[in-house]
Amino acid sequence: MKGNRKLLNAWAFYDWANSVYSLVIASAIFPIFYGGLFRSAGIEEVTVFGGEIARAPLISYVTSAAFVFIAIVTPLISGIADYLGNKKVFLKFFCYLGAVSCIGLYWFSLEHIYFGLTCYFFGLVGFWVSFAVNNSYLPDIAYPEQQDGISAKGFSMGYVGSVILLLFNLAMVMKPDFFGITDSGAEVAEIKAMKYSFVTVGIWWMLFSQYTFHHLPKGYRKEGERKNIILNGFLELRSVWKQLGQETRLKRYLIAFFVYSMAVQTIMLIATYFGEEEINWGTDSERTTGLIISILVIQIVAILGATATAKASKALGNIKTLIAINIFWLLLCIYAYFLVTPTDFYIAAGLVGIVMGGIQALSRSTYSKFLPETTDTTSFFSFYDVAEKIGIVIGTFLYGFVAQFTSSMRNAAIFLGIFFLMGAFLLTRVHKKSPAS
Repeated sequence: MKGNRKLLNAWAFYDWANSVYSLVIASAIFPIFYGGLFRSAGIEEVTVFGGEIARAPLISYVTSAAFVFIAIVTPLISGIADYLGNKKVFLKFFCYLGAVSCIGLYWFSLEHIYFGLTCYFFGLVGFWVSFAVNNSYLPDIAYPEQQDGISAKGFSMGYVGSVILLLFNLAMVMKPDFFGITDSGAEVAEIKAMKYSFVTVGIWWMLFSQYTFHHLPKGYRKEGERKNIILNGFLELRSVWKQLGQETRLKRYLIAFFVYSMAVQTIMLIATYFGEEEINWGTDSERTTGLIISILVIQIVAILGATATAKASKALGNIKTLIAINIFWLLLCIYAYFLVTPTDFYIAAGLVGIVMGGIQALSRSTYSKFLPETTDTTSFFSFYDVAEKIGIVIGTFLYGFVAQFTSSMRNAAIFLGIFFLMGAFLLTRVHKKSPAS
């Protein structure tokens, strides 16, 4: 079964199913919807968690809390999945949790802020944990020579699917009358259309994931005696860390990945907020249209970028390609400091698209290639995903701190460039022989 084309396509198809969350919810519609709620109410702060909190810090805190939760729950799932030998059940559970939470965002309002934030929280959890479980299947179903290609194919399929749904949602938001969406009370038609878009994400996610669920195997049940089932995932993370002592190349790669991924994931989370605050769009309508067009540009270019990166890795090797991509990201961070006009932002969006999908797909497949011979892929990918999530928590916190301390998101963008410079340097050490060798 390993290496079977239908199985590989089914695995990659989960990116088609769940990537609509990362585009429509995380990147495009929800940030605009969230800001629109506060602007329409004429306020910048809301009373929540016992105090007055501004809208930007509030969503940042909830996002950080979600990623802390994700970093804790992922190894728990790893341990239990090893015991049951059925990680597909967890893939399904967190898929449905995320999809239902997206539908729940339809009722997000300032009057029901706790319910809305809870749905936002579990939408993040459902997306990232199910994504981690799906990632852990890669070395189980694909041979090393297949992993770069199928990983890139997954990301490309995700971009295509998410762009299709976003275009439909964009049409609803820009032309709500055409879809029979009209103002009702204090709620304008555009806001209502955004709510409907959240529902479409949940339905899309659940519907298209069925193909993946049908073809993926249950997973491997770990042999031997099993103790500490609940904490076993954390014990296995410790075991993975110990194994890294003998896997110098893998350990060096993970350190480099941790550093540059911190910046990549932070940029993906804050790009829309940067564009909304720092670019001179003009009217609110132009801002909404401009931001969504920018995100569409990123997604469309990223389809080509992920494929081009896979081809570059065949010609240059994975590590050299990743070094080049990190340098490209560094230059982008410098360019971001000077963005002013919508045209500037569109150009930046196109450049980001070239390397955004490529760095994620190639990072995932490179890690898979460096793994030692083992059937315990869930624990190794759990370690990979926990490292990524801790990086997101640190990256978003540092970005917010620098932006607040210097009163400029532009300075924070330059700060993120330092992580890409460090990442490129650390990648140059991956293939160097250790003194003991």
